[in-house]
Parts: sequence; structure tokens; C-alpha cells
Amino acid sequence: MDGEQPAEGLVIVRGAADGFAQEITAGAHHLRSDEPASAGGTDSGPTPYDLLLASLGSCTSMTIAMYARRKRWPLERVTVSLRHSRVHVEDCAACDTQEAKLTVIDRNIALEGPLGEDQRARLLEIANRCPVHLTLSSKMDIRTRVQ
Repeated sequence: MDGEQPAEGLVIVRGAADGFAQEITAGAHHLRSDEPASAGGTDSGPTPYDLLLASLGSCTSMTIAMYARRKRWPLERVTVSLRHSRVHVEDCAACDTQEAKLTVIDRNIALEGPLGEDQRARLLEIANRCPVHLTLSSKMDIRTRVQ
């Protein structure tokens, strides 16, 4: 598959076994993922969690902008800031299990433009319906095989 463009919807990730840097091909696009030097990488690209957050953030922004355009609302700019963390589940303080932590993504959305409060509230609802948000918050089955 070297030099070939993957089929639409297929992402190819390749990396050497001696480091963390990964070459990513998604359609005609090429990018790199890595870990920071503090984690043993070379910091030559965003971390996998950075890419996950970028996927959610870009989908959120695109979905909000598309909806506002369709409604002809005066949205001028969308900025989405995200942070990933693992927090202790309060209800499981006494649990003796690995599942005592919960993955949390904090997403802050800044909407610029002379929008009314009703429009802003509706755009928040729309943000929660972006396809990546729906995928991440649904039950997921990842099917893996080794060749």
C-alpha cells in the first residue's frame, strides 16, 4: 500500500517498533502522531489523545457552523477548547477495581457573533449531536484482528 491513497473512510497508521512516532494516512492527507519527550517520544506530532480531542472539537465546530449557516444565524466564529482527564468516580471510592476511574472530556465552546440566548442554547444542543460526540458517547464495539 506504500504510495497509494487509502480508500475513503480508511485510515492507515504505520510506525516502527522502536519508538512512538506514527505516520498516518487518511485519504489524501498525511500527518504524524507521537508522544512527548517526557513520555519517551520525540514530540514530532500530536499525541493520540490530542487527535481524539481534535476530532471531537473539529466535528463540534463544523456541526455548529453548518447548522447556523442553514438557519442564517449571525454566527461569526466557533472556538472549541478540549481537555481529557481520568477522574476518580466518587461512587466507587470504596471499590477495589480498575474501573474506579472515569474518562472525562471537558469541552468549552466559544460562539462569536450577535446571537440571541435562544440561538446559543440551540447551538449547544446541536453541539451535543455532532457525529463524533454521538460516537464517543455511545456503546462501542472495536473489532480487532492480527494479520
